[in-house]
Amino acid sequence: MSTDIPVKTASASSLWGLAILPILLLGAVLAYLVATGGGLKSLTGPPIEQVNIGRITLPERGVMRVQVVNDGPQAMTIPQVMVDDAFWAFTADPPGPIPRLGSTTLTIPYPWVEGEAHKIALLSNLGSIFEAEVPVATLTPQLDGSLFVRFGLVGLYVGVVPVLLGMLWFPWMRRLSGGAMNFILSLTVGLLVYLAIGTWLDAQEFAAALPAFWQGTPAVALIALLSVGVLLALGGKRKTDEQPLGLSYRIATGIGLHNLGEGLAIGAAFALGEGALGTFLILGFTLHNITEGVGIVAPLVKRSPGLGQFALLALVAGGPAILGTWIGGFAFNPVLATIFLAIGLGAILQVIWEVGRLVIRNTGKLGLPVAGWSNLGGFTVGVALMYFTAFLVKF
Repeated sequence: MSTDIPVKTASASSLWGLAILPILLLGAVLAYLVATGGGLKSLTGPPIEQVNIGRITLPERGVMRVQVVNDGPQAMTIPQVMVDDAFWAFTADPPGPIPRLGSTTLTIPYPWVEGEAHKIALLSNLGSIFEAEVPVATLTPQLDGSLFVRFGLVGLYVGVVPVLLGMLWFPWMRRLSGGAMNFILSLTVGLLVYLAIGTWLDAQEFAAALPAFWQGTPAVALIALLSVGVLLALGGKRKTDEQPLGLSYRIATGIGLHNLGEGLAIGAAFALGEGALGTFLILGFTLHNITEGVGIVAPLVKRSPGLGQFALLALVAGGPAILGTWIGGFAFNPVLATIFLAIGLGAILQVIWEVGRLVIRNTGKLGLPVAGWSNLGGFTVGVALMYFTAFLVKF
């Protein structure tokens, strides 16, 4: 006796109906919850107001501009503004209530004093107070040819020049034995691990300045993981003989996105009038980045890629510092900064994976244990170099 069950073929319309039915029912449930508050309206407290104060600029003498985002669950109004504990008139663009997730720019005519700190407080129509501070009042840099060139040169000194200087160790590295070269590759892994941690922390710092609806920390983690996945998928299609040069370019790309964050920090420091901090950042990052050149050229010691490739690698790794300095100085955007750094974190993690595999393969050829003193020593030296050269940045 046959036990086959007859298969019923459904029409396309019935299939779509089965797919849409749960969505329609979900819509009905949501409509009921919105209309009735789920039966808990009696427990609802006063409306919640939440504002994110973004960039504060001083475009000219006697004028302050404050970017505001309504981060709360309903529209809100800012009827009053205080500067240094005194009420001041202001204009809003666009005027009127700020819708949920909406933004406005407040222009406050106020005689701010060069070099002084000023406190700004925004009062909502329900009495909530949101405060921000101008740590050092100074004119916000405006885009002009001279300053554009000077910021670009700062990015060049911080990004491209130290990476090129680090690459000058390439002839010396070519004369090393197989074991010593494996030590250098382990050192590269150490450099990259430190950069990955630093990039994660930098991304978190920018994400903390975002309105809550951006969900900064999960966004950074998800973008980084997605970047790793895309790069690993692309890596699966590469030819074996292209790997050393390709690996160096991927290291340079990851480092470049990290250096973009360094440029942002420098540009933002000068835009906020903190010139002394900006100078320390320039000195610290320049010293810090010379070790990156070693990591970039380490996979190429058995090749002769030519001077053009070295120049391009230095530009890929250091060039983003120039772009970051321009953005930080003239048009800082914490959303873009967070996204770029998250992508950079993913790129660095993917490169750590690839260089780590190379270290394991070379260690096997030498007949040594992967978790041996040579690899551990190289890794430790790499982390230590980055850690101690970062002292000037944190000082």
